[in-house]
Amino acid sequence: MDYRWRKTPFSQEKSRALQKKLGINPILCDLLVQRGIDSFDKAKAYFRPDLDDLHNPFLMKDMDKAVSRIEQARKKQEKILLYGDYDVDGTTAVSMLYSFLKKHHPQLETYIPDRYEEGYGISYQGIDYAVESRATLIIALDCGIKAVQKINYAKEQGIDFIICDHHLPGGEIPQASAVLDPKRGDCSYPYKELSGCGVGFKLVQALCKNWTLGDNEWRDLLDFLVVSIGADIVHITGENRVLAHYGLKKINNDPCPAFAQLKELAGKRDKQLSITDVVFLIGPRINAAGRISHGKLAVELLTSHDTQKVRKLSEQINDNNLTRKDLDQGITAEALELLQDERFLSRKTTVLFNENWHKGVIGIVASRLIETHYKPTVVFTESNGKLTGSARSIKNFDIHQALEECSELLDQFGGHKYAAGITMRKELFENFSRKFEMVVSQRLLPEQMEPEIDVDAEISLEEVNWSFWKILKQFAPYGPLNMNPVFQTNNLIDTGYSKCVGKANDHLRLVLKDSASGKTISGIGFGLADKMNIISSGKPVSVVYHLDENEYNGEVSLQLRVKDLKLSEEVL
Repeated sequence: MDYRWRKTPFSQEKSRALQKKLGINPILCDLLVQRGIDSFDKAKAYFRPDLDDLHNPFLMKDMDKAVSRIEQARKKQEKILLYGDYDVDGTTAVSMLYSFLKKHHPQLETYIPDRYEEGYGISYQGIDYAVESRATLIIALDCGIKAVQKINYAKEQGIDFIICDHHLPGGEIPQASAVLDPKRGDCSYPYKELSGCGVGFKLVQALCKNWTLGDNEWRDLLDFLVVSIGADIVHITGENRVLAHYGLKKINNDPCPAFAQLKELAGKRDKQLSITDVVFLIGPRINAAGRISHGKLAVELLTSHDTQKVRKLSEQINDNNLTRKDLDQGITAEALELLQDERFLSRKTTVLFNENWHKGVIGIVASRLIETHYKPTVVFTESNGKLTGSARSIKNFDIHQALEECSELLDQFGGHKYAAGITMRKELFENFSRKFEMVVSQRLLPEQMEPEIDVDAEISLEEVNWSFWKILKQFAPYGPLNMNPVFQTNNLIDTGYSKCVGKANDHLRLVLKDSASGKTISGIGFGLADKMNIISSGKPVSVVYHLDENEYNGEVSLQLRVKDLKLSEEVL
């Protein structure tokens, strides 16, 4: 795929002023200002995350009501049902709150809806289960903010709700005992981007204050939190960045038994996990339970302290993840084969359907297709006599808005700007495909159809040194609004040692030399083997990359993790 390189804008004036205060490399100041860090105090908070900077949980609207209702349940020995979504955020949230509450209120049970039978969010089946199990309070985690009718149904059955959600509310707030959601229009909580597990965590903090418990009660839960923050792709700013920073310390130095076992299965038992490892190694394994079997397996694993049970469930979930990978790869290959048909080439969208594709992986497949066919994409399969679809978008295109214009053809849909889920009658597939293509074609601008790489700074190899890296490492953990910086370096020459590597020779191992200074550096470009002809041309090349550490035979060196490369004459 050909990328356009785009320079990230920033205020040079603010960067110069910050450099005078901090006395560090001006390029690092450029990066800070791009991230909104433009004063000494902000830089201090950024480089020295402090748990004391977390906001008072009682600043969140309805927190006092939530604590009061749980206290009532505790005094009356009511049974509480913890209800969470089947993804990583939901299952970590349920597991975290269960791990805390079980020490103080044993009348407790968990419930994760079946992805295929019940779907996302609060279900009538779940409420009926609460009735059968004689629970009188449901705490909903990572869901519930739009479940107005279902919560009314629960009230009719004598069941109260506390909602802990982080999604945007609809036009009506449910009539629950308490609705905790920082995105409520009437909520003045200072930080709006918590994960669903993060909202549950603030409830734990509030209960700790109310019950005069020590901070260690909530500090012990930070490994759950960092997994939810990473996997749910929430902003790594403000409170989330503090929680992710200390959550990584917890998961690396003192993880709960489940995370310790998952680290081992991921080949990271004695290694430090980064937020990237959490996203790509831990999160998918937990997610695989809900995709392939049932999300309740993830909660059983995450809440267990029985060594044999943890090992058995971890291996089962790891096997689910291997199955998920096989399905993902197989279905992606089938979908790519379909897209060779000429009728797809001129379209601005990709809309595919196969009744045999697995519902649990079609969202992943849609994302994979965008990597090679950069278009708004919807992938459908058949479930319970209807079409179920997962939609994924490209940068700066609102696919949810496009689906709204097709809503007369849909039974239901929901999601956000870049991802959505759809249910539709099978006979309307062709009508939807045509209407979606028309809507997207009218909205999509030509520049949106060209994939971009945002370049944060242009630097020379001379500036890539250990003192620069020592400070740059402190920019982590990375995520939305605090992404791993992308650098551009021009006029590099192949030393003759660059080559294709990997089982399929699809990666590019680079050894490059600065044509001006003569400094050499190694790099790796995953999936960039098709660029070998550019490297071997002997002409100067420009590369865009993340800076990274590489350990080989006990020696640590800096390397370039290359995202793209071009002939310098085409860039300059």
